[in-house]
Amino acid sequence: MKLRASLFLLIATSLCSVKSFSQAQFPAFSAEAHRGGRGLMPENTILAMLNAMKIDGITTLEMDTHITKDGKVVVTHDDYLSPGFMRTPDGQDIPDTDAKKYPIFGMNYADLKQFDLGSKTLVGFPKQQKIKTQIPLLEDLIDAVQKDITSNNRKQFFYNIETKCDVKGDGVTNPDPETFVNLLMGVLKKKKILDYVVIQSFDKRTIQIINKKYPKVRTSFLVANKKTYEENITDLGFKPFILSPVWQMVTAEMVNKAHAEGIKIIPWTANTPEDIKKLKDLNVDGIISDYPDVLVQTK
Repeated sequence: MKLRASLFLLIATSLCSVKSFSQAQFPAFSAEAHRGGRGLMPENTILAMLNAMKIDGITTLEMDTHITKDGKVVVTHDDYLSPGFMRTPDGQDIPDTDAKKYPIFGMNYADLKQFDLGSKTLVGFPKQQKIKTQIPLLEDLIDAVQKDITSNNRKQFFYNIETKCDVKGDGVTNPDPETFVNLLMGVLKKKKILDYVVIQSFDKRTIQIINKKYPKVRTSFLVANKKTYEENITDLGFKPFILSPVWQMVTAEMVNKAHAEGIKIIPWTANTPEDIKKLKDLNVDGIISDYPDVLVQTK
């Protein structure tokens, strides 16, 4: 009986810690560094996040997460180590023929972290600094960000964290959505940053789980399709905190309809002053950009 009572208390305490946390005020305009600002630094790295934090006006660090074979939450975008910007532990390029040789979900983190991220020039991003680094654990990235905030007396940044998964990838490139959410939430609860987190995804299943199990956690539905605003919200099945469309989808009508229902519109990924200004003129609630410096400089 004592064991059962202790177990009940542990579960109740855990649930209470999630349901009772106090949400911080979300930025009036969420200026987001896409993958930490991959136009400037190697994407989804601790170095990129720390660099973005130095740019006055940036409020939010956008990033992608995957799950490794040994159940670690890592910050990276692709399902497999990309020949486009990754190198082997001995510094060799990954041939295009090996584009699916190294699945994130099929590797233990101890092996994954040996690969070189950042020293290879990424096509399309000539301004990106070349610095050898590695795919980080989400918990290590959070620790680095929070330490920098304290050490440099910075404002608290928000985290926009994407779950990289889909139905076809279940058991192949990602775990089932319930497992993904449990592992991700385990890190976020441990690091006590839920006040400052948005969970985003193209995979509606993960944010549907978040909405059901953790209704106070902010969610964002990523879309890139030809559906109407109403069709996307109906497809999701609930009203998210944010609807995040590819920037070309955004219209004044979409923004007005979303605002009427209390939903924010934060498009991705706008990189030129012309596109950023167009979106700001439509009264969007934020923008995700590879070039956080351009984003904050464009009025």
